[in-house]
Amino acid sequence: MKAQNIDDLWKRDEIDSPCIKLCSIHPVERICIGCYRSIEEIGSWSQLSPEQRREIMAELPQRAPRVQKRRGGRASRLPNLG
Repeated sequence: MKAQNIDDLWKRDEIDSPCIKLCSIHPVERICIGCYRSIEEIGSWSQLSPEQRREIMAELPQRAPRVQKRRGGRASRLPNLG
């Protein structure tokens, strides 16, 4: 019997999940910073129809700007000498 890769166990003939395994919910926008889905969408993904999944997948690129990376830290506190 051939050994299976653990990721292969979850593959189905359905629309793949947009999950990139960078799971963290943005505190203001309430969407994942990795895949841009809401908590509700993530939780119900396995029960959604292929059409519902397609609709969500089509919306995800427009959500990306809502969770832009924070521009802070040490570089933002240093004077601009240029």
